[in-house]
Amino acid sequence: MGLKLSRGPGKEKSALELRPHILTYLTTNSYLRNLVSKKRRRLTMGGYDLDMSYISDKLLAMSFPAERMRAVYRNPLWQVKSVLDMRHHNHYKVYNLCIEECYDPENFYGRVERFPFDDNHVPTLKMIQLFCQSVHSWLSLDPKNIAVVHCMAGKGRTGLMVSAYLVYGGMSAEEALEMYANRRTTNNNGVSIPSQRRYVKYWSHLLSFGKRIGNRPPEVKLPQEHSRELLRIRLYDTVNVDSVFFVVSELQEVPNELYPPSVELSRGCCRQFKKGYFRSLSPRYYISHSHMNCDSEEEEVLTNRQEPRLVVQMDTESSIIDEKTCLDFYFDKPVRVSGDIRITFYQKMIGSRLFYTCFNTAFITNGLLQFSIGELDKVGGNGRSISGPDFSLELLFTPASSKSGKLLSRDDLCLP
Repeated sequence: MGLKLSRGPGKEKSALELRPHILTYLTTNSYLRNLVSKKRRRLTMGGYDLDMSYISDKLLAMSFPAERMRAVYRNPLWQVKSVLDMRHHNHYKVYNLCIEECYDPENFYGRVERFPFDDNHVPTLKMIQLFCQSVHSWLSLDPKNIAVVHCMAGKGRTGLMVSAYLVYGGMSAEEALEMYANRRTTNNNGVSIPSQRRYVKYWSHLLSFGKRIGNRPPEVKLPQEHSRELLRIRLYDTVNVDSVFFVVSELQEVPNELYPPSVELSRGCCRQFKKGYFRSLSPRYYISHSHMNCDSEEEEVLTNRQEPRLVVQMDTESSIIDEKTCLDFYFDKPVRVSGDIRITFYQKMIGSRLFYTCFNTAFITNGLLQFSIGELDKVGGNGRSISGPDFSLELLFTPASSKSGKLLSRDDLCLP
């Protein structure tokens, strides 16, 4: 005869009483949080073991200060608050970069400011400028003040913005990224997403032409908003695939909102390029000035203040790599893009993302952008499976123009 268990009210009450104790045990036990933080450096103080690191004596990077069940594997908010109060009482301000999560600012006495943008992606240049100005203003109020910066994991987005502020203080982009990687991680792998590193370099280029007076940061003049027309998307040296889908989107400002949502501009499918096939009876020629491209050899030209080269480009339908498979999409009506752009590639139109890239139209050189596989973001197994040894992504644009369609000079673009 089996034993019949009772589920009376006394038993249920006992189980409910245990829940807070179980949660307390899980949040005070740091094993799971250590597992989640992987190679990020941690800070041990007052019996707490937290995913946070001092990048400098004024900048502290950390993962999200979580509550309830999320605190089991992230920094428990109350522990973060305790450590900050012990170390920097009344002298810290928290900067939340997450769009996906927030908390009551009163947990940190109202000293919280948000600069939200998407995980694994980039902010606008304007947001980087506002962030740097805010941090500088806070740190200037009192020599004891520090800025505490976090996203969700406290690595990519945090690293981008912390590195941008280090550049704002006088470092080069490479110095800032290296310092962040060394002080935030144990394997020197800080900001690993190429587009995020690219935006730190964009920011560094803009600052390199500003005037510094004493220890004050330079005035930053952002490039004037302008547009380009995207003519063609081409993938060189693809394997195991005969078509790749893509979506072109643009970060667009919303009045009275800091977060710029990504708005889709176009979508299509790159298909295998057929040798000898021409879309028109005559080749098209495009003449454009070299603009700023932090990832190209043109950087040296601009840094030395030399005049940009005038480049004549012939757009033909002949593959540069004749013996390799090439996927191609030519827009019948060119897509006008402006500012911060994201292009995402998929194996199928729904799901199965291959990789993506983010860039700003002010930094396009000669109407042509090229990316190797190592310069694309979040390239997983699917992305590598279609990439041959000479794989590259090529984007072809018309010369820069204003919204009215007028061709712009370097002076119009506010570039030195």
